[in-house]
Parts: sequence; structure tokens; C-alpha cells
Amino acid sequence: MGDKIMKFNNLSIGYTSTHGLIEIQKDINGSLKRGEFVCLFGPNGAGKSTLLRTISGLQPPLKGEIIINEENLTSLSSNDLARQLAIVLTERPSVSSMQVKQLIGLGRSPYTGFWGRLMDKDNNVIKRAMELTDTAYLAERYVDSLSDGECQRVMIARALAQETPVIMLDEPTAFLDFPGKAHMMILLRKLAHSENKAILLSTHDLNMAIPFADKLWLVDKNKGIVMGSPEELAQNGYLQQYFSGEGIKFDMDRMEFIIEDSEINNC
Repeated sequence: MGDKIMKFNNLSIGYTSTHGLIEIQKDINGSLKRGEFVCLFGPNGAGKSTLLRTISGLQPPLKGEIIINEENLTSLSSNDLARQLAIVLTERPSVSSMQVKQLIGLGRSPYTGFWGRLMDKDNNVIKRAMELTDTAYLAERYVDSLSDGECQRVMIARALAQETPVIMLDEPTAFLDFPGKAHMMILLRKLAHSENKAILLSTHDLNMAIPFADKLWLVDKNKGIVMGSPEELAQNGYLQQYFSGEGIKFDMDRMEFIIEDSEINNC
């Protein structure tokens, strides 16, 4: 793995309500490295989405600092941040009458200035982003005609066209079938390693991510956050502790969660 491109120190995350500040997680310390594929897990309400939104700059931290490429994230202009970090959200882009190549071209916005004119360099970056994500054949298609899997690959191509060292994705496999999920995880791991990107995604599909992730971030409302390789977290008992429940256990030999036979027989 490469150098640390992002780190956060004594980070507290949460939100503001009518009752004041609501702290969800506190004293978080961690980092992302170049060439590293990281998967973020946690039950609803544990702070997974809040953590992702905070370290991507979509909402401010309650306390602590987030450093990206030696700069404090909260001090960066929106354009400077867009050169450091790309975000791929779950929702389909609400665009009509826009072709795929135009949508991917929007990833060049931090570099093209007010008029958004694409130069030869920009077009070369866009072309390579489509090649890396196998979306070149979709270039002339309209975005609203794409399947969920095609749309996610196009949005990843747009993030690659942004040429940032960090890419974050919010549940990119949520609406994909099993082969689509597997292909997506393979693509993201490959991009992290071959393009030397720090890629962080949130997902609920722990069994799908364990074989592909270089590191896992496990989030629990009461137990806090732990980070490490799948092997480390399995050996230390964290996978079993955080996610096993009645009738569900983590199989160390298979490195996956399984439903115990007794539960199946009682159905």
C-alpha cells in the first residue's frame, strides 16, 4: 500500500437537531492510503453514512480534523476539494437528454473553468476513464436508458475523469444482482491497485466485500469503530463480535458469515 493520502484525528461526528448537537461517534482516528480498497460496514443508525458524509466534506465534523493531501479538508474551496476527492452516490443522476460521454465529461469540471470547454487533455482523460470501466461502448447512449449496473460504472468513470487521489462511494452495489455486485467489487479493487487510488465504499454486503477489501471499517453504535484487514478483524474476534447474532456465526475457515443449520431446520 502507498502513502497516507487522508487521515483524521480525534474526529467526532454527528448532526444538529432541535435539541442541539447529537454525537454519534467520537474520538475516531484512522487513515486512507493510496492503492487501498476499504469497505465500510455498520447497521442503520450506527453512524456509517454520517462518517462517510463527514470525511467526504458533505457535512462538518463536530470535533477533530480531517487532513487530505496535507491540507485540512474544511479549509479547502469546493473546487480544490473536487480535485482531491470524488464522490459516487447511490442515487441515479437526475438528468434527461444527456449522453454518457457528456456525463463523464462533467468530471473534468474542476479543471475546465467557467465555460467548461474540453481540451485534448480532458478528452484523453475521459477516454481512459471509459476504457478502465468498460463504458466506451455506452458513450452515445442516454443516461436514463442505462441499467443500474451500467449507470454505476458510468458514475465511477466520471469519478475517474475527476483525477482525484481519493474516491468514495455510498452503497454502489445496493441495486445490483449477485453477478453485478461481484463485477463491481472486482472493478473497484482493480482500480485502487492499478491506478493507485484510495477507494472507500459503504456497503451492507459483508460477505461480498470480505474477499476483496484490503481493509474493513466496522461501525457500531455502542462498540465504536475498528479498522483492519479482514484477516486481522477475524482473528481478533471483531467480525464475530460486531455482526454475528442468534443463529448467525462467522466461519473462520471460510471467512464468511453463515446461518447455522439448526436455524434452517427450525424454519
